[in-house]
Amino acid sequence: MCGVFGIRAPERDVARLAYFGLFALQHRGQESAGIAVSDGGRLTVLREMGLVAHVFDEQQLQALPGEVAIGHTRYSTTGANKWSNAQPHIHHGAARTIALGHNGNLVNVEELRTELVADGIRLASGSDTELIAALVARDPAPLVDAVANTMRRLEGAYSVTALVDDILVAFRDPFGFRPLTLGQLGEDWVVASETCALDLIGATYLRDVEPGEMIVAGPNGLRSYRPFAPAPSSHCIFEHVYFARPDSYVFGQSV
Repeated sequence: MCGVFGIRAPERDVARLAYFGLFALQHRGQESAGIAVSDGGRLTVLREMGLVAHVFDEQQLQALPGEVAIGHTRYSTTGANKWSNAQPHIHHGAARTIALGHNGNLVNVEELRTELVADGIRLASGSDTELIAALVARDPAPLVDAVANTMRRLEGAYSVTALVDDILVAFRDPFGFRPLTLGQLGEDWVVASETCALDLIGATYLRDVEPGEMIVAGPNGLRSYRPFAPAPSSHCIFEHVYFARPDSYVFGQSV
């Protein structure tokens, strides 16, 4: 269980908004927190062990300028509770550099890790999240196709936010096992694990990111892609009875 957040808002303080979004999602993970920003395509990541309010202070937020940001608060389910597994992960690949945060668990980790290592990819953590980032980063196809190709390789639960250049990407596994919501702040786009994060920054909840859907927010607006054929969804009941905040809407229903 983790909390993910993403925002593309060129005229706003995206790092600060990500901080508030993570603060609202603190209940989803207390082990580590991190924010990645894109400033003209240049990616910077700050992640550390501890609570959101302990990891970030005013000086650090001011040192994270940009137009796009993602954030993550972690409760470890794959990989030990240590700094190398804190998120967002940043991965420099042959095709692109990506910063990525993930809520969920993959079940084909060993297969993917073996393939990447055999291909000469260096992995710095024990987290399944880094495998997702590495797959996208090494794929020479255009970004949308690279993400779609990666989604088809993943088995298990994943709700993901990612940064590539000045583009915000969010995608969800075809079962929709973990929640991911889409909101709007003025003309800007926001994604988060729960609607409580949208509420805290004054964003309007629009809808859930659909199971198997990929959202891409860039200079030309928001685009939606669906690499999978429609399939029956399979939601985690514990989101309603344990994980989520009682003031959130999860899977379209009030907790």
